[in-house]
Amino acid sequence: MFEKKVIFVNTFDNIMIKKNCICIIGGAGHIGAPLGLALSSKGYNVILVDKNTRNIKIINQGQMPFVEEGSAKLLKKMIYKKKIFATNKLDEVKKSKYIIVCIGTPVNKFNPNLKNFINFFYDLRKHLTKNHVIIIRSSIYPGICNKVFSIIKNYCKNLSYCPERIAQGKSIIELPLLSQIISGQNNKAKLESGKIFKKICKKIIYTKIIEAELIKLFSNAYRYINFSISNQFYMMCKNQGLNFSRIRNLMRDNYKRNANLPMAGFASGPCLLKDTMQLSQFYKHKFPLCHKAMSINEGLPKFIIKKLNKEHNLKKKTVGILGLSFKAENDDIRDSLSIKLLKILKSNKIKTLQSDEYYKNKDNINKNILIKKSDIIIIATPHKAYKNLKIKKNKVLVDIWGLIEKK
Repeated sequence: MFEKKVIFVNTFDNIMIKKNCICIIGGAGHIGAPLGLALSSKGYNVILVDKNTRNIKIINQGQMPFVEEGSAKLLKKMIYKKKIFATNKLDEVKKSKYIIVCIGTPVNKFNPNLKNFINFFYDLRKHLTKNHVIIIRSSIYPGICNKVFSIIKNYCKNLSYCPERIAQGKSIIELPLLSQIISGQNNKAKLESGKIFKKICKKIIYTKIIEAELIKLFSNAYRYINFSISNQFYMMCKNQGLNFSRIRNLMRDNYKRNANLPMAGFASGPCLLKDTMQLSQFYKHKFPLCHKAMSINEGLPKFIIKKLNKEHNLKKKTVGILGLSFKAENDDIRDSLSIKLLKILKSNKIKTLQSDEYYKNKDNINKNILIKKSDIIIIATPHKAYKNLKIKKNKVLVDIWGLIEKK
């Protein structure tokens, strides 16, 4: 119903600083945009501030710039109601009582690179007043909140840390179902942050800042290490000529102690590895589990290629990669091991074909054409669309995830 009435908005009319106005820095990204939609749907006026002019333009046209389940109709509705807009102007924070920071915290080789994140607050403080409430939602390691507070405390003392713990692409669905961790430098910061998250989250849990920082990192490191266990098992099975997917299913059959053993597969993306590395940095790299898990998970693409090389002359084969995004039903290729796998093959001058259901690229081809033209097919990302594919017996199938059976 909103297709014909989408309004191109650039600002909220005549708004100075208002209690129901929220500004999200990094608002056109995977964390900020869905959060902004959730908050705007509860009556808040939301300003999405970002440097990504492409995403800004797309959002203001009423379209999502990436895959986010349940967001398309909601965005059109909020644009129509003038409850949300995107801009690249940082001074828009002056209109908002709440400033939520969702900017990225990348890693540089083996260490978190938080220089730009910390320097951002020198720019932000120029626009702050004592009445603002600043909420950090980015992934950071312990001590960073204190550094930020030292930068802004003479301008605003209301600093809160409320870590994001949503599965990417599922924010709209998961936000109402999950507990939200709330911490702050003072009671006002915690209570004000709790007030807005109570609107969109099932339960609020108040903690100390260092507890909140560790909850976020422990959660992702725990998952990352668990994936490495299954990937190690997968490699052991492959070296023995065995099917790990079958063994895993037998392990879990009517045996609850093994119920949480994950599938093997590429453990990648912008969160799990990064946060595990941040935890290692915090602990002065005295975290051997992190380093072993990273070695296993990041080494899986090379293991697959090495194994194939032993069994086939790859120089005379065409290798098809099904799935390029870092996770299923998503279009994000950041830190994707599928892309790493593809690059290694190309660097060794092996003929490759590629396909993905969500990530668009000029080199992509239809999955059925890829299967027909490839001698070796690797399911790198387990999109649901691949589950019922028919792979003939004369094809070599590498199915890390145990997604399909050859016909």
